[in-house]
Amino acid sequence: MNLDGLRAALDGIKVEDNPAIVKQKSRDFYWYSPILKQRLDHITADLIVSPSSVDEVVAVLKACFEHDVPVTTRGTGTGNYGQAMPLSGGVVLSMAEMSEIFEIAPGRVVTGPGAIIADIDKATRAHSNQELRLHPSTANTATIAGFVAGGSGGVGSIRWGGLRDLGNVIRLKVVTMEAEPRVLDLSGDDLQKVSHAYGTNGVIVEVEMPLTAAYDWVDVLVGFDDFMASVEFCNALGVQDGILLKQLAAIADPLPFDYFLRHKKFLKEGQSLAVAMVAPHAMDAFVTFTARHKAEVVFRSDTEKDLKGLPPAYELAWNHTTLRGLRVDPEITYLQVLYPFPNQVERVRAMTKMFGEEVPGHLEFVRFDGNVTCFGLPIVRYTTEERLEEIMRLHEENGCPIFNPHRYTLEEGGMKQSDPIQLAFKKEADPKGLLNPGKMIAWDDPDFDLTSDKIWLFPGLQPVE
Repeated sequence: MNLDGLRAALDGIKVEDNPAIVKQKSRDFYWYSPILKQRLDHITADLIVSPSSVDEVVAVLKACFEHDVPVTTRGTGTGNYGQAMPLSGGVVLSMAEMSEIFEIAPGRVVTGPGAIIADIDKATRAHSNQELRLHPSTANTATIAGFVAGGSGGVGSIRWGGLRDLGNVIRLKVVTMEAEPRVLDLSGDDLQKVSHAYGTNGVIVEVEMPLTAAYDWVDVLVGFDDFMASVEFCNALGVQDGILLKQLAAIADPLPFDYFLRHKKFLKEGQSLAVAMVAPHAMDAFVTFTARHKAEVVFRSDTEKDLKGLPPAYELAWNHTTLRGLRVDPEITYLQVLYPFPNQVERVRAMTKMFGEEVPGHLEFVRFDGNVTCFGLPIVRYTTEERLEEIMRLHEENGCPIFNPHRYTLEEGGMKQSDPIQLAFKKEADPKGLLNPGKMIAWDDPDFDLTSDKIWLFPGLQPVE
């Protein structure tokens, strides 16, 4: 790694080497996991490089290739798994300056990689009353390319499914890391090469996403005396095709009362919640549905007179539920679980009975392979790494797959298998393996047993005692 040679080659491109700033920009929300916090807390880059155009991205990657400097691409660092952390040092490539919105048309928008998701929605609403189909709970700070490279779904998934579903990403423009970097337009099946790949095999420099009609969504909280009653309510509501929803979650007592501090005046101790975003024209139908289930609406944003200081409903859901919990109790952590269709309610009931207050439930209802089911982001009252591993093992043994949020690699965080499409494209687009090294086990250690419980450690990453 020749940093002096790289600095000279990057003359005219914005470079930051202040150690405090470099360390800050070398981090994401990895600290959600006590395991990742232990493994990754010392990680930092050597330089932050902030290109302002595709030509500058090409120049940076060409220079880093020539001088053997690793590159980790970063949006705003809102991911949770260390995917934007530079395990080998080198350059963090910040895409924040490339935030232009190039085109808004019926059903689609084209932007730079660093465009903030909330800014995109603001622009598309003003232009033609449209909005993105999907966004994370961090929409106010997350970038669109970061979402595509590191996300899987989020707010809107109850209607549109996940980012992996055909049509939810239209086109990506990426730059390869070779002696002469190429600029490629990817669409259709080619999107699989770089979607949810953590920037390991190309740098996204332009994004084209689908839009849908925008509404002044009504935030609604529905209270229940029993968590499973909230689960059954959400499961039934999710398949009401005539009630247009953008968000639907079930959150177990005591999490709402303990963690949703700004909404606490609307809640009762001991209450579980359904958290929904409902289109205004569907509210009468929603209220009718809720009455049929003898459920209590405890808050709705369209009738509340003073909304000052209240976060939107989506900032009570998805990863924001855990974030609000960590602000109250820094000792907790979380899991990511799939409860497969069609037995999702029974599986949630079994896990709730098995773990009780040790693992309070948090479910996000989504369309998955065309069916409405739920993902879990339950809170875990963390004690030891061994107990956390046991909790995950028991979920797996009971038919509830874990997407492990306590691992920083692509394979360990997903379904414990390599992605041959992404690996093949990395061999083509990053022949030296300089893009976000350490995040794709199939590249670094193809013989590693992904079915074992052993944590794969990138060379030099040993537990910090």
